[in-house]
Amino acid sequence: MITSPNDTIAVEMQDGICRITFNRPQALNAINRDMAEALKQIAADIRADDAVRVVLLSGAGDHFMAGGDVKSFKDFLDGKPDESEIRAEFEGLIGTVHAFIADFREMPKPVIGSVRGAVAGAGVSLMLACDMVLAAEDAFFTLAYCHLGTAPDGGSTYALPRTVGLKRAFEIALLGDRFDARTALDAGLINRVVAQTDLQAETDKLAERLASGPATAYAQTKALLNASLHRSLEDQLQAEKQAFADCAVTENFAEGVAAFSEKRPPRFTLK
Repeated sequence: MITSPNDTIAVEMQDGICRITFNRPQALNAINRDMAEALKQIAADIRADDAVRVVLLSGAGDHFMAGGDVKSFKDFLDGKPDESEIRAEFEGLIGTVHAFIADFREMPKPVIGSVRGAVAGAGVSLMLACDMVLAAEDAFFTLAYCHLGTAPDGGSTYALPRTVGLKRAFEIALLGDRFDARTALDAGLINRVVAQTDLQAETDKLAERLASGPATAYAQTKALLNASLHRSLEDQLQAEKQAFADCAVTENFAEGVAAFSEKRPPRFTLK
């Protein structure tokens, strides 16, 4: 059973859907060390758990995630640490963040982001690690790192150029301007914009649809799409051939073929 090691994250598992809720609404769900450690453990557990078919990320309250906990940064710096202590502190924290970012990107199951309100800094990075994102009309986005005088982390400099193109990535990263959900949709950062009152229902509908799908095929597809960013065409074609063959020996492929032939919806099993 997947659980959180502390109360900064709430976890609920039902019908193959693992719902992860950032639970620091009083701080706009900003990441502190406790939350980072919890997400690292939870993401690793989910990645290894075949019972989880879909992952859903959202924030408690009115916001998804307002980046890192800047107040905790100030408290640390007010202690007058030397340069080596500052490096060790932030390398450790960011290393923890990067562990769960990598797990969400690489785990063989779909990851859905359900965002509302503030999506800032590390919140943008985490959103970019999701495979699909639904946003409420009130959502607003800013990478924001430049306003703190630091470079981005969380894989955002990897994902942004591949998502919006290099010129747009420079604009988002260097200016740190705030933009709305419609702009995010036009840029390809999110998949859909929905009414605030419909966000939960639409997110649940998408998660349930994916949870009832062919898990092995989804895993292979996710791996293929992610790897396509690095492979040559020839290597990608070879990988597609292997992935199709791996899927073809599953019960779900036989069911899908039979359902198509019989003109009925497929009834996929866990594998």
